[in-house]
Order: sequence, then structure tokens, then C-alpha cells
Amino acid sequence: MEMTKFYWKPRFCVMQQKYIISLIAFLCFSGAWAQPGAPYLDPEQPLETRVNDLLGRLTLQEKVSQMMHASPAIERLNIPAYNWWNEALHGVGRGGIATVFPQAIGMGATFDEHLIYRVSSAISDEARAMYNAAVAKGYHQQYGGLTFWTPNINIFRDPRWGRGQETYGEDPYLMSRLGVAFVKGLQGDNPNYLKTAACAKHFAVHSGPEKLRHEFNAVSSQKDLRETYLPAFKALVDANVESVMCAYNSTNGEPCCSNNFLLNDVLRKEWGFTGHIVTDCWAIADFYNGHNVVETQAEAAAMVVKQGVSLNCGVEYAALIEAVEKKLVSEKEIDDALAILLRTRFKLGLLDPKERNPYNAISTEVINSPQHRALARETAQKSIVLLKNNGVLPLRNDLNKYFITGPNAANVEVLLGNYYGVNPQMVTVLEGIAAAIKPGSQLQYRQGIMLDRPNANPQDWSTTNARNSNATFFVMGISGLLEGEEGESIASPTFGDRLDYNLPQHQIEYLRKLKEGHNNPVIAIVTGGSPMNLAEVHELADAVLLIWYPGQEGGNAVADIIFGNASPSGRLPITFPKSLNQLPAYEDYSMKGRTYRYMEEEPLYPFGFGLSYTQFSYSDIKLSATSIKKNQSVEVQVTITNSGKQEGEEVVQLYITNDNPKTKAPLYSLYGVQRVKLAPGSSTTVKFAISPDMYSIVNDKGNKIIESGKVKVSVGGSLPGNRSEQLGATKSIQAIFTVK
Repeated sequence: MEMTKFYWKPRFCVMQQKYIISLIAFLCFSGAWAQPGAPYLDPEQPLETRVNDLLGRLTLQEKVSQMMHASPAIERLNIPAYNWWNEALHGVGRGGIATVFPQAIGMGATFDEHLIYRVSSAISDEARAMYNAAVAKGYHQQYGGLTFWTPNINIFRDPRWGRGQETYGEDPYLMSRLGVAFVKGLQGDNPNYLKTAACAKHFAVHSGPEKLRHEFNAVSSQKDLRETYLPAFKALVDANVESVMCAYNSTNGEPCCSNNFLLNDVLRKEWGFTGHIVTDCWAIADFYNGHNVVETQAEAAAMVVKQGVSLNCGVEYAALIEAVEKKLVSEKEIDDALAILLRTRFKLGLLDPKERNPYNAISTEVINSPQHRALARETAQKSIVLLKNNGVLPLRNDLNKYFITGPNAANVEVLLGNYYGVNPQMVTVLEGIAAAIKPGSQLQYRQGIMLDRPNANPQDWSTTNARNSNATFFVMGISGLLEGEEGESIASPTFGDRLDYNLPQHQIEYLRKLKEGHNNPVIAIVTGGSPMNLAEVHELADAVLLIWYPGQEGGNAVADIIFGNASPSGRLPITFPKSLNQLPAYEDYSMKGRTYRYMEEEPLYPFGFGLSYTQFSYSDIKLSATSIKKNQSVEVQVTITNSGKQEGEEVVQLYITNDNPKTKAPLYSLYGVQRVKLAPGSSTTVKFAISPDMYSIVNDKGNKIIESGKVKVSVGGSLPGNRSEQLGATKSIQAIFTVK
């Protein structure tokens, strides 16, 4: 021990002395670096000048530290800490009090890109206000920044996927239009600054199984890639989305976060994407723990950087220093990736004087403001889909007695979905209906049954109330406890996926009991973020409302619909099959037999379906030309009339069908949506432009071609077909033009 001390102390003193000398020199030198006149701190300098100047001042260790989501401060350069991980799927998530809008699938059901732009603009206002308040207090924590990993534009190809609720549905056109609107609202329209930075995720071909996502290889043909899985990503890139997140899984044999075809050939070279790419969280660890393409963290980190991925959600990029030492990656390659990431920070104004950026003036008064609450209510109203109505709705709100029951009636959880914020004024369905009923009327409530399991106590005091009430509301369905992301759905035995398409059987049995012995109406109010088997619910209930996860104003919006203050206008953004037997295997990523575009089986509820309290009719369809050349466009117009007795909003949908093509094509393709509000008896003319891209067909090589032949144009309030009409939708109107 004495010998150890003898040798250690002098060496420590020498090392300490060298350290102090080096530190003094470093501080003197770095002080000159961080002087106020440094180009990277000068907002008058060109962006690339600022980026290159800052890059030149960073050590390798500092560069690597700035490429992970929890980026520390570099005080010598006046660079504050910044955490890149933030969520805003349907309101600022996990970051404090915020307006909670309907879950993304509910926003998809609005079919309204103008509304979704207003929603995302409100979200980004709140995000800036929350950020401004946090920075003023010196807070730089996770979920407190301006880089939002949303929207999720993966195609909801299979109803078993628990995270499908995060998307806008199954259709690439609708996904594109709503995704673009959401990105534009998040990023703002200032020519010099981003309000926030949006992110298109998860790139690409990612929609379950959730349990296998860290090792799964999604196999997709070039036709399916170009026809289904990639169009929304391209649309968002064309709209200048700032970021793209690569997925956990592999696609066609390569992990998505090092997939040369997806990241370089398509995203960078073909589409010209100039923003930064971020990994899904801890996805790099899957390279050696799941996909097994490398053995070490250093190899994985190097592989990902070499494919141009700038930001690591996780800590695996710490191994880049070892990777440089082992010559697995060069510092120049790290510089190239980091430079892209630094551009985002400059575009957000994070290194500029506060007064330069107008978004820094957004105050906390916008958070959960009356205007944003009203917008959340409007969005929830327009997202609710009326699946059945035998005439009982709308109800009077001054009847003698009402009864509300079910596991989700007073449940805040079903307002939220996943990736949600919190709010001090959440309105459950029970609260919304209670607030809407006139004084003198009676309302009783009992939960009646559990959400996902039969009652342990067989005593039943609930169903008697239904026999004694003028109307019964049964709030049923599923919640984020049963479907969602791996780890979030704590009541799901299948990692958030729904491998059983049916509702819990005891809910159906309870609905039967509620109907026994009387003819008073029973209205089923169904929560959930994915298709489910509602066949028996449809048969038993007098009316069926699908309300998704409707956000903080969900209860008020449900009451607005039930009592006729608003007419339902939501439409299904995803097909409801009759059973999972109608679908291919979950792990099969071929689009054959999937979604309304390729499914030949008759569904329970078709894509685009939803009823109103009034009736609409379509007439006088006209084409600007009935015969065109392959590079020409054609315009279609149609007259819509409110032939009912109540004001209502119709969701006019345009579908294209290639008639007997030589190349396999979708059965139908949505290529136009317009919302029109009409008073009873009034009419309007709606026009759509059909471009060559809309009647082109993707061949087996993934190339778009145009065939000669007939093209059918269908315009209506739902997907054309017998099933829509059987359920009460207005019959679509058709016209045909010929391509020479």
C-alpha cells in the first residue's frame, strides 16, 4: 500500500499540473471562440456560414453530444442544452397543460384538411408559448422543446395494429392531405423561422406487429411501396417537413435506419429531402439486439451515420468516438450529418436574440384558451361517425328520464388515446350529456360493467334503469389500455395490438340486457381508435355513434350530436371488415386483400361511410371532356342538394377507377374531398380537377404508367358500392372518360 501511495501521488500531481495548464489555455482560447461577433451567433449571416462556423469550433466529443436527443449545453460557445424529443400528435404531449384534441384517427375521420391546419396551428402556438415559458425559467427538459415527432403517416393497413390510432387511416391520399396540413400548421409560415419542426414518421413500411418491431422485416413489393406505403412521405417532403424518423423494423432485408434504398436512393436523391433524419428511440440498439446485422454499438452507430442519419433518439451515438478511432466512420461523415441537424436549430432561432424571432412573443394566454377549447369541440363534433340511426337521433333534451351507463361513460382515459397532453377541464361523456339536459329532466348513471372483464359481483341494478328511462346511453368499446404502443397498453396481453377483433363479450351481453323488456331507445356510444367487430352492436342498438378518442371536449361534442346541436358528419378513414378472416395474415405486408382499395370481400362498414341527420342527393355530373390524351387533365362537376329537413355538412368524395386495366390497379382510389354545408332544400356545385397522376397506374417495377382505356369517376358521400347503400349512404353518381 505504501509503495502504491508513493508512486501514485507524484504522478497525480504532475497530471493535475498539466490539466490546470491545459484548462487555462483552453479557457483563454475558447473565450476568444465564444466572443459575441462569432459568425454562428450572427443572425445576419447566411445559414450555411453559421453552420460551418459552429462546426469548426466543436470538438469531436461535442459534436457527438449534439447528435443525441438529450443534447447538453456547451457553455464556452453559448449553446444552451436542448432536448429534441417532443410529442404533439393531437396536442402538445407530455409537456404540461395543453389543449387535447381528438386522437389522430379521429382527425382523419373529419376528412377536413382546412380544419386540421387550424388544429395544428393552435398546437404550435401552444408549443411556442410553453417553450417560451420554460426557457424563461431555465428549463430545457424532455417534452419541452420545439422539435415534434409527429405526424405518424404510416398506412393503417391492418386493424390489428394498436398504433393505427396515431394515423389518419388507411388511404394514402387522405393521409397525404391531412399530413401536409398538419405539417404546415406546426411549422408556420414565417420566411425566416420555423414555429416548430414537424417530423414524418416512421419511414417506412411500418404498421405492426408491435411485439416484433425490433426484429421484424417488412417485405414489400415496389408496386406496394409506390402505390401505398410511400406517397404520404413524399407529399410531406414536398411540403418541406423538417424531419423524417426512420422506423425500428427492417424493410426488404435492411434495418430502416440504415436502409440505403429508403434513406439515400429515395428520400435524399429522388425526393430531394434536405432536412434531418432521426432514429426511432433506441432503434440503433436493435442492430445488435434484434436485427443482428452488427455485433457492437460502435459498428451500429457508424452504419447509421454513414446513411445520413443526423439524430439519435437514445445514447448509442456515444460510441461514435470509438467508431472514429477504429476508422469505422470518419469525422467528416459525422460533420456532414451534424451540419443538417444544426440547420434545424438555427431555423428554429435557438441561437438568435429573442427579439429577432416573432414566435418568441407568443404568450401563455393561448394555452387552453377559449378559442382552442372551441376548436377542440368542433373537431370532435366533425370526427364523430354515425354508423346507424333508426330515427331515434337527434333526441330532445327535455325528456322525463335518461340513463347513462357503461365502462367508458365517466372514463377520462377514453378521451385521450395515446401520446396525449393533460388538461384541467376534461369533459367525459357523462359530464357532457349531463350538462346538456334541461332542468326538470332526470339523469341516472351507473357504470354497470367493467371495461375488459365480466363483473365479479353478479348483482345487476343497471338494466332495470333502461326499462324505466326514455333513452339509455351505453358508452362502450375499448381504450388505450387495450390498444396502443408496446408498453403503453397495460391491459393488453399482445403488446398493444388487437389480435382479437371482437369487443369483450360481456359488453355485448350487457347491451342485450339493456334492450330486454322494453322498446325505449338504446344508443351505443363506442370509443376506440381502430376497427372492431360491431356487428351485434349494430343489430341491437337503435343508434350507433363511433366517437374514437375525442379529446378534452369529447363529452360536449357527443352531447351536441345526440341532442341535435350539430349534425354528424364524420366519415370512416379505415375499412371495418366483418371479421379478421376477411384479411391476410397480420405479418403479410402485401396490400392484396387489404383496405378499401384492394379488398374484394364485403365489409361491415366501408371506408368513407358515415350518416347524417339529413339527406343529400347528387345530380348533373359533368366532365369537361369525355375523351382525352394521356397527359391531359379533366374537370368534373356535380350538384349536391340537401333534400332533407335539417342543415347538414356533407363530405363529398371523389373516387377514380381504371376500367379493366392491363396492369393491376386499385378497385377505387380516393382523389378528392370537399366539405359543403347546406341548408334544407339548398344546392351547390362542387368541382374537382383530375390530373394524369390520378388516373395513372403503378406497375410491378414501381413506375407510374398511363394506359389507354376507360376511367370511371364516382362522386358521393361514401365509398361507392352496395354496402354503403345498404347502410343508408347516399348513392354515388358516376361518369366515364376515355384516355387515348
